[in-house]
Amino acid sequence: MVKNILFFISIFIFSITAQYASTIFVSPNGKNNSIAKAIQMAQSRDKIVIKPGKYFENAIVIDKPLDIEGELYPILDGNNKEGVFIVKSDSVTIKGLQIQNIGMSQIDDRAGIKFFSVKNCLVENNKLINTCFGIYFARSSDCVIRNNFVQGFATRETETGNAIHLFKCTNFLIENNTVSGHRDGIYFEFVENTKVCGNTSFKQIRYGMHFMFSHENEYSKNKFFNNGAGVAVMYSHHIYMHENEFTDNWSPVSNGLLLKDIKDSKIENNFIDRNTIGLFAEGCLRLEVKHNRFSKNGWALKVLGDCYDNNFTDNNFISNTFEVVTNATVSNNIFEHNYWTEYSGYDLNNDGIGDVPHSPVKLYTYLIERVPESIVLLRSLFIDLLNLAEKVAPVITPESLEDHKPAMKAIK
Repeated sequence: MVKNILFFISIFIFSITAQYASTIFVSPNGKNNSIAKAIQMAQSRDKIVIKPGKYFENAIVIDKPLDIEGELYPILDGNNKEGVFIVKSDSVTIKGLQIQNIGMSQIDDRAGIKFFSVKNCLVENNKLINTCFGIYFARSSDCVIRNNFVQGFATRETETGNAIHLFKCTNFLIENNTVSGHRDGIYFEFVENTKVCGNTSFKQIRYGMHFMFSHENEYSKNKFFNNGAGVAVMYSHHIYMHENEFTDNWSPVSNGLLLKDIKDSKIENNFIDRNTIGLFAEGCLRLEVKHNRFSKNGWALKVLGDCYDNNFTDNNFISNTFEVVTNATVSNNIFEHNYWTEYSGYDLNNDGIGDVPHSPVKLYTYLIERVPESIVLLRSLFIDLLNLAEKVAPVITPESLEDHKPAMKAIK
């Protein structure tokens, strides 16, 4: 009985509020030809439909819950001045717009769409072209950024911001966006409990994705390729990264995935291919790195001596120039049941596990670290003899960094 009463009360309240919601149309040649004025005259929960055409407006403040929707991608041009939308209200939806030409500023982080201290907002199916920062959220929660296309054209870091930028945010969903040509594709700082899935980030000047001090986040099925330095994950814990692609990040400092001061996290089922360094780990604790494919990288893994209690298991290391490099003489990490294409052992009992351990760290990697010019000796007979001698009687390479159960075939 009580439930029925509450149900009818909710229907009554909805019917009262619904009658006040209205739709306001904006068109370049119509009675309402200003988006800013339409927002001023709108009531909370109204819908504003922007007709096709070109609008030159800046710093449009949205301070009430509204649905703003474009028909056939109307163009909102910032004329290389300020940003277009500044959102200061909860429950705002912005979809179907093309926002372009936001000028660079050394003082203000100008953005196509900028949100301050909001919740329950949606940014969907927009195109942001040459907008310095594309979509920018600060101190916000429970929002969705979905199916947006964000394209920049900068050639230097100082000429642009980040395509998707979050600062002090929580409970976000960022999915199926395509971003390119910015400083960082996706940037997090102090962001928690957020999912990033199905995004494509390429040709960023610095990182495809870059986040710091951001915990309890999940990253899945994203593609990061042809970026200046791959993906950087720093000063965070309880990260779950799975089914991502980190590919084609080439330069003297490029990593497919950089992990710095990360702990209690999982890196699983990722494809790490054709990078200068596949995965670089520094100051990492208690990581589970498993079921990943490292292929055709310069260095598959670079694990520094300040990494402890990490497990590298059930990974495939295929056709990498160097498998593992470290600056430590003692390994505090576990390498077990990985597949290595350079493994030359045997399996007499046919159980699929090599009968002798595999040492993925070669003496030559130490030589290259100290004398980079020695790379010219790669594939030479001298280096083969050097590595063989070290394998027979290890002096420099860490004996404890061995895979005692190497897989004989690639792991599916």
